[in-house]
Amino acid sequence: MSAEKISYEQFLEPVELNRRDFVQNLHNYMLDNGCKATFESKKTGLLGSYKHTKTKKSVINLLLKKHGLLVRIYGENIGNYPDFLNTLPKEMVQEIDTAGICRRIAHGTCSPKCSGYDFVIKDNHFQKCRYSCFEFLVTDTSSAFISAFIENELKERAAA
Repeated sequence: MSAEKISYEQFLEPVELNRRDFVQNLHNYMLDNGCKATFESKKTGLLGSYKHTKTKKSVINLLLKKHGLLVRIYGENIGNYPDFLNTLPKEMVQEIDTAGICRRIAHGTCSPKCSGYDFVIKDNHFQKCRYSCFEFLVTDTSSAFISAFIENELKERAAA
């Protein structure tokens, strides 16, 4: 089954009621900060993608799967806000820890165009794949940190 384009409203419909305000606020924030949104229905669930119109690069993906709503952040500028990373709650650091390693950084075996993340959180060194590193389940605890993470990243991209 190939991806099928859907509307924002179609994406929002199956989102749990207690997560809809988060999604709506995030959607508005991304649009207000120069991002273009696209939505698709895929075999594994629904996907919302927000690309920065200036750089044409993805900033975040929203993934609606059976086990919940996930946000994948492409933190290309994490080196510019390391203090923020140290504020992440234990559950989010655990999600980073279980993400796949970056094979290009660790072993030189991935595509040379691939750019993983090499960073430190509270003395723990991480070398993680950009496609799974900052993928967080939206919870009551994580939602505010996810929003702050995205704000940090967008601020750095705007300054570039």
